[in-house]
Amino acid sequence: MAALDPLSAITEAFTGFLFGKTETTRLPVRTSTGQAQAVYLPTAAPGLGDSGVIIGREVYSGKGYIYDPFQLYGQQLPAPHWLVLGESGNGKSALEKTYVLRQLRFRDRQVVVLDAQGEDGVGEWNLIAEEMGITPIRLDPTAALDQGIRLNPLDPAITTTGQLALLRTIIEVALGHGLDERSGFALKVAHSYVNSTITDRQPRLTDIVEQLRHPKPESAEAMNVALDDVRDWGLDVALVLDRLVDGDLRGMFDGPTTVGIDLDAPLIVFDLSHIDRNSIAMPILMAIVGVWLEHTWIRPDRRKRIFLVEEAWHIINSPFVAQLFQRLLKFGRRLGLSFVAVVHHLSDVVDGAAAREAAAILKMASTRTIYAQKADEARATGKVLGLPRWAVEIIPTLSPGIAVWDVNGNVQVVKHLVTEAERPLVFTDRAMTESAAEAEAEAASFEAALEADLEAETEARAMAMERAPSGPATPGSGVA
Repeated sequence: MAALDPLSAITEAFTGFLFGKTETTRLPVRTSTGQAQAVYLPTAAPGLGDSGVIIGREVYSGKGYIYDPFQLYGQQLPAPHWLVLGESGNGKSALEKTYVLRQLRFRDRQVVVLDAQGEDGVGEWNLIAEEMGITPIRLDPTAALDQGIRLNPLDPAITTTGQLALLRTIIEVALGHGLDERSGFALKVAHSYVNSTITDRQPRLTDIVEQLRHPKPESAEAMNVALDDVRDWGLDVALVLDRLVDGDLRGMFDGPTTVGIDLDAPLIVFDLSHIDRNSIAMPILMAIVGVWLEHTWIRPDRRKRIFLVEEAWHIINSPFVAQLFQRLLKFGRRLGLSFVAVVHHLSDVVDGAAAREAAAILKMASTRTIYAQKADEARATGKVLGLPRWAVEIIPTLSPGIAVWDVNGNVQVVKHLVTEAERPLVFTDRAMTESAAEAEAEAASFEAALEADLEAETEARAMAMERAPSGPATPGSGVA
């Protein structure tokens, strides 16, 4: 033991004499978890990586949020498909548009958009298409009669099997039920006859309708039935197809596919804003466009393709159209296709006639983005999608532009960021903003006029002071 210096020895002896021998004891420290959490700082959950498209910023950690289904597929994503969900006015449209614009910065990307929302007489993607020098493909029955855009369900680019499946879907959507065996047989023999006999031009729906109304004897002989029976079996089918040929939907599908649709363009926009969204025309139209794209646009090459569908409940809520798109999603996944479905309410699809098909499509969507919803709807959404309780509780409190992102179980709250360059292109409330701009312009004009009046008054006072006499003012004198 080291010897103490004399002063320390005297001090220790004196304190020992006064207080006795003392020993230092270490007292335990007791505290609450609320106080101790300052010692153990929170750690943010891992992100999705740094390759892909910048979406925005994670609310809790402040980190940038980057997402790309093609980069994540295989390792973190079992499927590249994406469901965007939420009520209007919370930022779904802005997210879709900035996502597409940012994806198109990659050279190997192609995007097709089914634009079902209208604004100022055109689709809401019209501004972005114009900015990129692209003309939207506007499907409009009125315009189609005047040499407008046509899509032929019997386009030779679609396989024979694909044509027949598409015809069945169109008819089943219109009838509201599946085709029975007899009607299906009448359709099959009419389609087979048209494809085998018309070789000098594209077959048309009018050819199918004609064969259904006037079947050939060999069609009946093949099944050993009477010719009148074949005609009766195909009557309902002919009446449905006649609506596309000579009814309220005429012009869009009863002719050869319009030449000049650029399938190699980075962005293809189908403007469906002139179609009544509550009629059967919309699911029929989406079915035809989807199958046509499946056989003409999706190719076994190195390009990554995004198929974005607004008002996707038209697809998911119809069992016949949903079956077509379910096959498209399975087929497209192997060829680099990411399907983006945008819907307002999950109840639109899970409680509909196609609940089983909707569940299958939702299961293939490994990415889910949920914007603000009412509390009861948020609970239902969380139950269907398997969201954690904290995410369900926060959904009703989300501000516009903030959403819960669930990427195969990686759940984050993300604030979407829009750049100044993107802002004029992505916001879809021009009717409101134009009114606000007019009010702002009026206020600015009033302020400018007021400022001009003040300047004129100041100048008048200055001139009056210059004209006033320099001596002391006399009673009654002054400036008039």
